[in-house]
Amino acid sequence: MKKYINVICALLSVFTFTACDDFLDEHTPQGTLSDEQVKDPQNAEDMVVSAYAIFTTAEDINSSFSMWNFDVRSDDAYKGGNGTSDGDVFHQLEIQQGVLTTNWNINDMWERLYNSISRVNAAIALLNECSDGFAMKQQRLAEMKFLRAYAHFLLKRLYKHIPFVMNEKMTYDEYNELSNTTYTNDEGWQLIIDDLMQAYNTLPETQQDKGRPTKAAAAAALAKVYLYKAYRQDDEKSNQVTSINKEDLQKVIEFTNPSLYGNYGLEDDLHNNFRPEEQYENGKESLWAIQYSRNDGSTYGNLNWSYGLIPPNIPGATDGACDFYKPSQNLVNAYRTGSDGLPLLDNFNERDYDKTTDNADPRLFLTVGMPGLPYMFNRNYMMEESSIWSRSNGLYGYYVSLKQNVDPALIGEYLIKGSYWASSMNRIVLRYADVLLMRAEAQAQLGETTQAIELVNRLRARAAGSTQMTANYQNLYGVKMYVAQYRGNYTKEDALKIVKMERRLEKGMESERFFDLVRWGEAAQVLNKYYAEEIPHCAIYSGAHFTADKDEYLPIPFAQISASNGHYTQNIGNW
Repeated sequence: MKKYINVICALLSVFTFTACDDFLDEHTPQGTLSDEQVKDPQNAEDMVVSAYAIFTTAEDINSSFSMWNFDVRSDDAYKGGNGTSDGDVFHQLEIQQGVLTTNWNINDMWERLYNSISRVNAAIALLNECSDGFAMKQQRLAEMKFLRAYAHFLLKRLYKHIPFVMNEKMTYDEYNELSNTTYTNDEGWQLIIDDLMQAYNTLPETQQDKGRPTKAAAAAALAKVYLYKAYRQDDEKSNQVTSINKEDLQKVIEFTNPSLYGNYGLEDDLHNNFRPEEQYENGKESLWAIQYSRNDGSTYGNLNWSYGLIPPNIPGATDGACDFYKPSQNLVNAYRTGSDGLPLLDNFNERDYDKTTDNADPRLFLTVGMPGLPYMFNRNYMMEESSIWSRSNGLYGYYVSLKQNVDPALIGEYLIKGSYWASSMNRIVLRYADVLLMRAEAQAQLGETTQAIELVNRLRARAAGSTQMTANYQNLYGVKMYVAQYRGNYTKEDALKIVKMERRLEKGMESERFFDLVRWGEAAQVLNKYYAEEIPHCAIYSGAHFTADKDEYLPIPFAQISASNGHYTQNIGNW
């Protein structure tokens, strides 16, 4: 058994984070496990809990698994902060200039996510040795396969060519033989799908512990990976989409079938998904969420520190906050609606949104805090064009993200000050609205335009009713809200344009936008146009340029290339 536990130690210590010593100290003073201990279900359960825990403890303000730090590359958000030198490595990513393989943030996220996989694999290894009499064994294995797929998915979206650590008993030497180009892009997605299928085939429809994935969560994850896989990028010399695979799109249709989601649906109001109070968390739209808590006996509880840089610096309230991840003018303009209540698909950015004259989708006011309106719907904190609402004195504008933030009235209850600000608000990883959007996109690509538009209209109907926090805005602040549904028939091209815009409006500031643009093969075209148009609002873009077949993915970190014994190949683009 000593050999067995040494395998676990090797897995846990491949990178910088290790729980091995703590595990051994707690269970065996001699550093070995007896046969009885290996087969003890409680030890396996402890390792499973440890695997879940690392998805909160392994991230931080600079490496959030929500990926907000890396979504500053999109047209949804500016980096924010005090200026370009505040988080300079993220500034480089934002303008796609000066990015180095030695930048700490690129290696840091790699290490943190592989730490998570190591912890999950250690749990799988112990579960496999556990007695078959352990009634929860297969379910816990399915949960761990889900977590492993989640971590690999995040890595693959960031770096494209990654080593897959699928053998939970891999030794340290075997790990050092892994290559990041063993599998094609398509084959890599399939490995993630294989883990998710094992989870889907075993997980129950409901879980007593809300943080554990259900069968529906696995279905939604499968749909998401198949949607990425459908946009084939298997040309070794390019990151361009070479084809769109119909069989993969059919799998998206299969795993977004409404019959799989009987326990889930849309919240009546979009904002319910982004409230910290217990009565709103784990609601019917939340398929799987990272669980945070307060008052759990520790100093700060199991709080979400990964949003710690995002709150604005409000004197007397959020003093010391850093004002990062600020909505772009382009995103705000996208919420403009015409006299028919529909998005201005082709010309939304011809001029800037004016709250006194323009119609707007109600989701704008749940996504973006704007001057002249109350921050987090609290009239004690009226936003204005001042340094209070922009640490950069307007370099990054005066808008503030709302979906990650908490009303300052809840300081000490749901918003806690430590080294940075933190909250106990869950982070929804998969929500039912995304299931509808994925299904609509697949249907549109397959020419089923009527069905796709029907799903879009469901989200627009929910948007029209999402005014519990803003019902008095028109009377008090003169804003005009108008969102209507699409009528008539649409071509495949028009339906796709509609679905893509709806995805942006519904998921704005949820850190999906950049990855969507890369998945569609539209990043270079959209972002270079964005840079040119955004210069009057954010001067940093005067030197920005997105280079196709390079900037879609992060480079493989220099530290990992150096340590790979020649087994890793750098991504294309002459890093």
